[in-house]
Amino acid sequence: MSSSDSTPTSYSLHESYAKMPRLSAPLLVVMLQGWIDASAAAHSAMQRLIKETGATPLLSFDADEFLDFRARRPTMELREGINTRLDWPSIDMMLGRDINDKEVLLLTGHEPDSKWNHFASLVADLAVQLRVRKMIGLGAYPFAAPHTRAVNLSCTSPSSDVIASLPYVRSSVDVPAGIEAVLEHVFTARGIPSVGIWAQVPHYATSMPYPPATVALLGAVCDTGGVSLDVSSVRAEAVAHRERLDGLVAANPEHAQLLSQLESAYDVAHERDEQAASIPSGDELAAQFEAYLRDQRRD
Repeated sequence: MSSSDSTPTSYSLHESYAKMPRLSAPLLVVMLQGWIDASAAAHSAMQRLIKETGATPLLSFDADEFLDFRARRPTMELREGINTRLDWPSIDMMLGRDINDKEVLLLTGHEPDSKWNHFASLVADLAVQLRVRKMIGLGAYPFAAPHTRAVNLSCTSPSSDVIASLPYVRSSVDVPAGIEAVLEHVFTARGIPSVGIWAQVPHYATSMPYPPATVALLGAVCDTGGVSLDVSSVRAEAVAHRERLDGLVAANPEHAQLLSQLESAYDVAHERDEQAASIPSGDELAAQFEAYLRDQRRD
């Protein structure tokens, strides 16, 4: 987001604490621009959340402290030579409600350029003050996936319990981190469950909007965050986008062959995952064995 004025809008968090509304265990959704977001799917999901929850500004963080205006310059509105206003980049906390009147907090705007640990601590302090029950971060990255299949979601969290409770892809890899990963650790340390949810966007579709990924992320917010949203309009966009991509691929035999290969790889991977899911874990096997021994003793 951005603020429109001659100077950035910002408030002291400590001064604002006394003015904070008393909330009832809200969900916090985080999407700060600046890191990987294929097809801007996560940004689109955040914009939909703002619209569907009727979110309004609650608090702006000090942009002078966290943003580098040489890297993210304000936009000057020039009209007939008159500098009418400046549109400043910002980091904002917004408050909205889902269709069942549940409170939803949205952290939106730009990823901080500096002082990440300090920023994360401030956000966590604010979350504790506002009685946040869970944090969900949103992102999207390019992947060798076909547009003709459901969008895969992957997840990250410092908590093995949180990861175990989610039906999303779990990866083992070393990659550069965004601010959302820092927030995951700080929130978890404060006792607030946190998870990052990422949509896998077909690598050949990342130069354009990809509504199916936005739909998948919004669905994950509802399922994981326990909120309800009307995403019917986004689903309609996803269907129309699928039809456009189908037409483009069908017109090129090489593209059709590539799509077929991606579909085969996707289907094999999902079949393997389903088979793995049907195999009991070590803990489950141990529990079954203990139950068997107890039954034998009774007999």
